[in-house]
Amino acid sequence: MTSTTIHIPTLEALPEAAREFVAAMGDNTVFAFYGEMGAGKTTFIAELSHALGVEDDPTGSPSFAIINEYRSDTTAELIYHFDLYRLESLEEAYDIGIEDYFDSGALCLIEWPERVDTILPDDTVRVDVKVNDDGSRTLTLGPLE
Repeated sequence: MTSTTIHIPTLEALPEAAREFVAAMGDNTVFAFYGEMGAGKTTFIAELSHALGVEDDPTGSPSFAIINEYRSDTTAELIYHFDLYRLESLEEAYDIGIEDYFDSGALCLIEWPERVDTILPDDTVRVDVKVNDDGSRTLTLGPLE
């Protein structure tokens, strides 16, 4: 995957940024979102889910469940949203069958992927979410490396 940068100047620009992200996704299915607490990872993933056809609004942070499952109303595609912040060990990730999700072919959107970085698939797309000095956000998509 070639590197792609998406600038999000305001909250109002989120829908357009999500559409740009969808256009850049290609055939990739596992996306690892890196960014500090409060950078907007969950907010962006909620907007991305809407852009992918999730009509309901279940896309809050799955922090307490670790994983939420959504289904696109337009394509019936499954979308798994992981929030691994509370994950205490790699063993816990194995216990929830995380590798099966990664290998399922369904879209996997992962917050706090640092918790499982050693088992992320080689073709995982790294998404860095940066808060700029003016409060805008910059997303950079690229290879996991």
